[in-house]
Order: sequence, then structure tokens, then C-alpha cells
Amino acid sequence: MKNSMLPAHILLAAGLLSMTVAGHDALAQTASKRATASVRSTRANEPVALNRVLVFSKTKGFRHASIPAGKRALMKLGQENGFAVDTTEDASKFSEDNLKKYGAVIWLSTTGNVLDEAQQAAFERYIQAGGGFVGIHAATDTEYDWPWYNQLVGAYFLSHPKQQNVDIMVVDKNHPSTKMLPDVWKRFDELYNYKSIVPEIKVLGKLDEKSYEGGKNGDNHPFMWYRDFDGGKSFYTGGGHTDESYVEPLFLEHLLGGIKSVMASNLKFGQAKTMPYPEENRFDQQVLTAGLDEPTELAVLDNGKVLFAERKGDLKLYDPKTKAVKTAARIPVYTKFEYGLMGLNVDPNFKQNKFVYLYYSPVMRADAPADTAQHLSRFVYDDVKDTLLLSTEKVLLTVPVKRTGCCHTGGSIAWDRKGNLYLSTGDDTNPFNSNGFAPADGRPERQGWDARSTSSNTNDLRGKILRIHPEANGTYTIPDGNLFPKGTEKARPEIYVMGNRNPYRISVDQRTGYLYWGEVGPDAAKNDDKRGPRGHDEMNQARQAGYYGWPLFVADNRAYRVFNFTDSTSGPLADAMKPINDSPHNTGLQALPPAQKAFIYYPYAESPEFGDIVGKGGRNAMGGPVYYYDDYAESNVKFPRYYDGKFFAYDWMRDWIHPVTMKENGDFVKMETFMPGTKFSHVIDMQFANDGSLYTLEYGQRWFAANDDARLSRITYNAGNRRPVVVASASKNTGAAPMTVKFNATKSMDYDGDALRYEWSFGPGMPKQATATPTVTFTKPGMYNATVRVTDAKGNVATQTMPIRVGNAEPIVDLAVAGNKTFYFPNQPVKYAVKVSDKEDGTLAKGINPDEVTMTINYLEGFDKTMLAQGHQANTGYATGRRLIELSDCKSCHALNQKSIGPAYIDVAKKYKGSSQAEGRLADKVIKGGAGVWGEQPMSAHPQLTNREASEMVRYILSLANDKPANSQPLAGDYKPAPQQKPGAYVLTASYTDRGNGVIGPLTQSQTVALRSPMLSAVAADRKQSIFEYDMPKLGMAAIGTATGSYIRFDSLDMTGIQGLSATAFASDDRVAGGTLEARLDSPTGALLGSVNVKTGTNGPVSVPFSGPVTGTHQLYLLFVNPSAGQKPLFALTTVQFLNQPM
Repeated sequence: MKNSMLPAHILLAAGLLSMTVAGHDALAQTASKRATASVRSTRANEPVALNRVLVFSKTKGFRHASIPAGKRALMKLGQENGFAVDTTEDASKFSEDNLKKYGAVIWLSTTGNVLDEAQQAAFERYIQAGGGFVGIHAATDTEYDWPWYNQLVGAYFLSHPKQQNVDIMVVDKNHPSTKMLPDVWKRFDELYNYKSIVPEIKVLGKLDEKSYEGGKNGDNHPFMWYRDFDGGKSFYTGGGHTDESYVEPLFLEHLLGGIKSVMASNLKFGQAKTMPYPEENRFDQQVLTAGLDEPTELAVLDNGKVLFAERKGDLKLYDPKTKAVKTAARIPVYTKFEYGLMGLNVDPNFKQNKFVYLYYSPVMRADAPADTAQHLSRFVYDDVKDTLLLSTEKVLLTVPVKRTGCCHTGGSIAWDRKGNLYLSTGDDTNPFNSNGFAPADGRPERQGWDARSTSSNTNDLRGKILRIHPEANGTYTIPDGNLFPKGTEKARPEIYVMGNRNPYRISVDQRTGYLYWGEVGPDAAKNDDKRGPRGHDEMNQARQAGYYGWPLFVADNRAYRVFNFTDSTSGPLADAMKPINDSPHNTGLQALPPAQKAFIYYPYAESPEFGDIVGKGGRNAMGGPVYYYDDYAESNVKFPRYYDGKFFAYDWMRDWIHPVTMKENGDFVKMETFMPGTKFSHVIDMQFANDGSLYTLEYGQRWFAANDDARLSRITYNAGNRRPVVVASASKNTGAAPMTVKFNATKSMDYDGDALRYEWSFGPGMPKQATATPTVTFTKPGMYNATVRVTDAKGNVATQTMPIRVGNAEPIVDLAVAGNKTFYFPNQPVKYAVKVSDKEDGTLAKGINPDEVTMTINYLEGFDKTMLAQGHQANTGYATGRRLIELSDCKSCHALNQKSIGPAYIDVAKKYKGSSQAEGRLADKVIKGGAGVWGEQPMSAHPQLTNREASEMVRYILSLANDKPANSQPLAGDYKPAPQQKPGAYVLTASYTDRGNGVIGPLTQSQTVALRSPMLSAVAADRKQSIFEYDMPKLGMAAIGTATGSYIRFDSLDMTGIQGLSATAFASDDRVAGGTLEARLDSPTGALLGSVNVKTGTNGPVSVPFSGPVTGTHQLYLLFVNPSAGQKPLFALTTVQFLNQPM
């Protein structure tokens, strides 16, 4: 059977897919009954050098109930025919060290994407070394995103009709798998239709489509075939869906012959062409600096220094020798909406001319109030003082923009090897009144909502990628090959690519000259017949100048309809071959060049075209560099040859980097993950340095803010002995003095297996300890750094430092909720109470003012743990800042509502309300001091504060301008949850920030209780066994039990007071088996709480009353049970509701 990405193949009443087990014909029944004797090949005694096979049956899509029968049959074949059989569903077995033991690998009804990139590379090398492959049945329903596998297996699954009898025409009987077969092989099975059939396969037998119903491959419908491929041998048979196949003598002889035909006599890994996949642990990400303020683009200089821009106008320089960051220039920029300092690059001849290019939004000057254009400017850089000389500015190019609203600036700068400069510009169009579709509003005064006036306007520089050749005198010329020849009426000659929405990051392949970019796409989540396609982000490749469609097309030229924004009527679809821009706002040509398809594209949902690897959810495509191994000097940090010629695509929102493999002509082959175990935080730019290491610039998680996780990093590759990996912990890191701490570094490890030595240090005056598990007592209050230094046998060193705060015990916050602690029930009160104690401050009864304790209750849709955590942070985020202010000298000059020597905090908040720059600038001022903004009285410096502490204080002050007060609740009470339209969770959070002790600053402690909606999605279960997920039209995602004993499991549920369940179930007709839905505690065989019969014909709610009371936290198993189901799926569940009322 197929996986969920492909066409449906079995039908339940609500659009589900199922299997049918129609009666066998007499021949098949007879074969089944007489198949008691084992099959012994006439060639059983022939020698095979590698007398061992690996049977692999991992499934990520539908799981065939016949897999156990297939394993048993293959093991028996091995025993009786002279070869050993190992079985596994562990993909980690696909390593070179393990595969070299096997003469063949058998893929037994695998489904979905079952191998990662490293495992794929290892298997390719195995086949190239001469290994053998056998595919059985659903092996063609596997690895749709791996083109090499398509060539190996020979075809991909398309669909299938019901199981039935068929005539198989044996067309080649000179193969070991067919010598024993009759000319017409009559058998019963599930019969696949195929797509992507490889022309080079050698067909052994084909289905006679006249002998059965539902064939879709015509007169040449292959059923079994073989092929020599890439150094190895491949054999595939379409049989093997049913249990009966594996006791059918003729099928087993056929299968045995196929296995023997591909068994390798020896393996020669020296002839393998695929490069071994680089292990992630050989890459080292070193954070060079963090806490950046909206970084945008970077440029790595040949001397190792790194220039990077921040949107609010700072150009900064990182010096690897001093490991320090300095501000090279502060560009006055306009920062409303998305404007600011967007683009940065240095001249290819920077060593000689010291030219730096910036793309930015200048502030409006008194002498040029109408200048709202973006500037592409050239500056001279003083590389002795590391300062940008602002007085040397030469404005090369201006791009007029509206500045009356958002959105989309673009702003990336790149070079080709001919010295041509590429600049990306956004469409400068408001997307919010177009419902996520094409903003093409032709009404008067709506130009700002019509991207046809920019992106598809040949006479406008917005929504483009421009290509110019800068000249020494600060002007530019137009290179040959741009989209419109110089002198073309109503067309700007600077345009290389047009039809862009927001090409935020671009790059140029320095060998081929191909241009790459990420295109941030529109927001529509679903197709609309009146408007057009859902939104997609794009990775694009331009081999020459062209038109890329926006806002008439998206993705692979999916056309939008002409839409009348006045009366909401729809017109025809745009024509990709002859696009027309008839917007009344268009000042350019009406007839546009043919639209070009995107290179890679993906929506919010799963991508049918590019698969699971691109992910789903928020998206923000970016175009990184193309890496060439030989273009970088020999070094011990350069990326390996494995990545030679690969385009580094990345997604800012989804936090992935995916190198793209291409053919020599640039055609797409595949994407793969890069450092998937590393958490990136919105990579916004990247560049390979001249030593072959990769520098990345990360924006951080919060928009329009200075983020702690906004950082500049360097990623290096180590082909030799690796540094140890330090994993250290402390029994506690905060507490009152004296404080005894147990440290532990025993979980540290070394990938090369080296012995490790440990050395701990704890600060001046404290003895070092050479053990993995020291115990230390800190007697004096203060801040300590506990550092463990781990050294391997080769002298490689890794360290980890943990801050230890002594002298202030953490407060204790207890939020007690009566009754069920997992679910809320609409209109049923939740009784809660908060208790707080602190060693230094006291308790709520004595010493702690209840007003200093925050208690909030908020509702968050969904049940995403990250969202719940963010909600918790929002509720407690200002308490630390408020307490820091209370403990500082600020009160001598400032008050909350009244002006003193300095301004009232509320006045500061109002002055800077809405300013994206305020937090960073004010925090800097708190530390360094200043004067002149509010009067003559200077503000004292506070160098003792860290950047984080100053930011916390400023964040609290700025929060005072919020119009909406915090959702504060009493510290004890009965809260009645209101009914909600969408499932989610009520988040109760209690927090307290103590007063510190003068040495150690204030500490915040909180406790959160999330009460979920009692209505859960079945597919959202924490674990699923033998479950097929399917999106039922109009009903949502369903969990389908594919075999008796299938289950879904929900973890950590408080079952107190739950008296039963209501589940939405579907078992529409006799094509499904139906069965019993069982609710059990803590294991599939645990205590039975209740059950209900889901008989054929069920379409809706079923009730599962519990037999008795349940208390405490448990795992809940919901089992699909029907021992007589055979090959049929049982039934489907969409939702499960927990009930606390009698049923």
C-alpha cells in the first residue's frame, strides 16, 4: 500500500482508503491449502560467497499485515537453501560496516521515506560495490524523494484496484526467478499500477489487463523485472500482499530465484562513486558573538574579519584575533515597517579598492524631504581603523518605494565572477487585503495593493533582481544579457529577473553564473476556485534573464485568476506563455516574457512535490551559496568534497539548511538535510569563507527585536580526530550560602573512542579537581563559574561552563489545582490556590506582599508545547525587570507616574511606544549613561549591569505603555473556563520574583498548569502503532487501525474524574472490518476501562463508558481490535473526547 503523500488506494465511506479481501478463486485456494511443504530450490547447493541476506521491512506509510508472514517465509527459505537471513526495521543498520556482510538486501513491503541521507549514501555505496537488491510488493511505495532509488527499484507505486485473480504473462523464462513458472501464471494478489517506470528494466512478466479490473498501465503492465544498475543487481516482484503468498510454493520458488539472481559474490567498495555522508558530529558550530540587534547580511573578508549589518543601521565588525565586535559605522536609516539597513557586500576587488556596498533606507532629510527611495551606495572602508568612511558615499542606484505601509523590501547584494552586481528588491505591496492570494487590486488609489504595478511592471525597479556593473567613478553600466535591451521603451535595462515578491536572500554560482534566490511567498493555505492556488515559497534558479511570474503565477506557474476587487467576481486564469499586465497602475509594457517555473516550491502544508524534507508550517525561503570544494584553499576546516556543486538552500522560519544536488546542467536531483540535530535560530545569511568554513548569521526568534539567540557563527568540518563532547550537570545552580553542589561530567563522550581526562575549576582561590564528579561547597555569596575541561588522548580539548549563584535561594511557587489537572471542562469551575515562600523574603502570610505575585490565566489555541512556553514567558517576562529597577538606584531619579529629576517611567514608555529600536538603544544607555533627551540632568552609567539585566529593565518600562492591562487574577479562586470555538489550553501561571541579596540579583520562579481541551485529535496521539493517517474530506485527519492490535496512545493524562470517552468513528461499509474500540491503562494489555463495538456502517460518535473510577496520571491506550479482520483495516477515529459526567 502507499503512503499518505500519494494517490488514494482504498476507500472508506468518508473518503478513507481501505483494502478488500474478495474470495480467492479455486486455483488460489488450492495453492494455499497444498502449500505446506517448504520450497527447496534445485540450485540450493550452489555456492554463494556472501551467504547472508538482510530483510528490511520498515514502514513510514501504510503497514502490510503480511510482513510477519513474509519474514517467516524468507527465514525458512534461507535455512533450506544455504544462506543466513537477518531481519530488521532499524534503518541504522544501513551503514557500510554492516551492509558489507550481506550478498543482498531485501526490501519487504517497505513504505514511505525510511532512510536518512547517511543511510541512503551507505546503501548507494553498497550497490555500487556490487551488492544485490530485492524489492517485494510495496518496495515501490517507498522513497519517492530519492531519485536514485527509483532507478534501483524500477518504478513507483501509482494505485491499485481490489484484490483479485489475474493472468501474469511470463515473457522471459531464462531468469532464475521465472524458469519454474508457467507461460500464464494465474494467481490472486493485490495488483499495483505503476508510475515513473524506468525504461531500462528487463521485464520478466506482465499483467494481462484483460484478465482483471482496474489496470492502468495498458498492454505493457510490468509485474516482475530485473536490472543491472550502478554496479549492482536489482530484482523486483509485485506479488506478496497477502499472507497466502508466503505459503504459495510457486511464488516462493519465484522469490528464491530472484534472491539468488542478485546475490553478490564479493563487494568492492573501492569502486563506489557516492561519497560517504559526512557525520554531523564532524561539524562544529562556534558562536562568535550573540545578542545581535536584527542582523541582516554579512560579508567575510579575506583576512578572516566579518562585516555584518543590523537593520536599525549599525554596520559591525567581528575580529577573530580579539574575538570582539566593534561598530564600524552607524548609518542613519528609516526603520518603520521592514525598512532599514538591508543589504551588505564588499567589492570583489576589496583588497585593492576597499569598496563596501550597502542597500538601505535613508532617513528623510530637511534638504530632501521627498527622498523616500532605497539607496544602493558605495563607501570606502578604512581597514586599519576598521571604520566605514561615511563621507565617501557614492549613491549608485535608487529604488523609489512608498513608505506609507508595508511590505517586502528584498535587499540582498551578490556578485558574479565578471564583476556584475546583483541587487534584490521586494514588491513593496501590502498583501493583507488579498486573503493570501495575488495582490492585484486595480481600483483607483490602490496602487500600494497591486503588485502588478511593481513586480510585473517592466518600468519599475521593485519586485526584481537587478544586474549592473559598477564603475570606478561611482556610476554603473548595463551588462549584456539583461531581460530588456538598453533603449527598450517602458522597460528598465537594469532588470535581470522580474516577477518577484520578496527575494530576500540571493547568491550567484561563481562557476556557472546561475542566479539563486529564495522567494518569500503569499499566505493562502488552500486553493480557491475564484482566486487561484494556495501560497508557496520558492527556491529559484535563473540560468538567464527571465520573468518569474508574481503576482500572476506562483510555484510551477500555477496561475491566479483575474479578480475584480470591487465586486469580487473572477475572470480567466493568467496565461504563462503569454502573460499580460493590464493593470491601470502599470507604467510598463503590457506583454510580458513567458513565465518561468520555480526550481523548488512548497506550501504551508506538506509538499506533494518535494516531500517531507521541506517540512510544513511557517515558511521563509532563502538562497544560499553553491559550494565547490576545489575553490577553497586546503585547510583542516573546509567542507568535504561530498558537498561539491551543491546549492545551500535554507528556510529562515523552519530553521533548516538543505543542500541541493543537481545535474551538471543545473536540473534538480534531490534535497538533503544538513546538521539536522543542530538548532538554528532563523538563519538570515550565510557565506563560505576562503578557508571553506561556513559563516552563518542568525536573526533570532523574536521579530523586530534584539535577540539573545541572534548570533554570528562559524561552522567548520573536522575530517580527523574529533574534540570530546562535554555533557556536564550540577545538582543545583542557585541557592543560599553555604551551598553544596554535586557536579557530574560522566556523560561526556568521544566519537573516536579516546579516553578522557577531566579538570574542574571554580574560580579564584578555589582548588581545581581532576575528577568527573567533584562535590564542592561554596561558603561565600557570589557569582561563580564552574568550568570543566575535558581532554582526549590526542590532546583535543572541549570545555563547558556553568554559572553558579550563591547567596540567594530560589523562591518556591506552588500552584495547586483541585480536580483534574490535564483537562478543563467548559462552564465547570477550576479551583486553584497559590502559595509562595522564599528563604530570604518570607511567605505570603509574612514578608511577601501578594501584589508582588503574578497570577494569570490565558487561553491558547492548539496544544503546542512551545506556544505554551511562550505564553508562560509573556506572563512572567516583566517581573524580573521590575524587581531589578526596585533594587537599583533608579528610584532616586525616576518614579512610575510622576516626573522627578528624570522622566516618569510611563512617559518614557509613551515616548518610545512602537519603536523597534528602543529596547536595544535604551538598554545601552542604562549601562553607559547619557544626557540631553529629557533635560540637562545627565543619566548615571550602570556598568555593573549586564546587557541582559538592562534589557529586562527597559522591557518592563516599555511595557507600561501597553493599552491592554495584564490578565491578572486573584491568588486563589474559582475560574470558570468559557466554551471555545477551537481546541486549545487554558494556561494558569503563578510567578514571583524575589528581592535578591545585594550580591545575587533577583530570581524568578513560576509554576504553570496547562488545562487542555477535553476534545483531542486522534492523530495527535503521542504514539501510534500500525496506524495509517489520512485526511478525510470535510472531516479532517483520521487515524486508521490497519490490523488488530493497532493503537493510539496519549501520555501523561490525569484521569481523575473521567467517566468515559466519546469518539468519532467511521467504518462505512464492508470494505472495512469494523471491530472493538478498547480503552486500556498504561499498556496495550493493561486494565480495561471500557469498550464499544464499532460495527460496519458506523459514521459518527460512539460512547465508551468506563467500568469504574480512575485516579492519577496514566498513559491511555485506545486499541483497534478484531482478530478476524484479516487484510482489511478496522475503522477510523478522528476525535476523542474525555467526559467527566455520568454516561
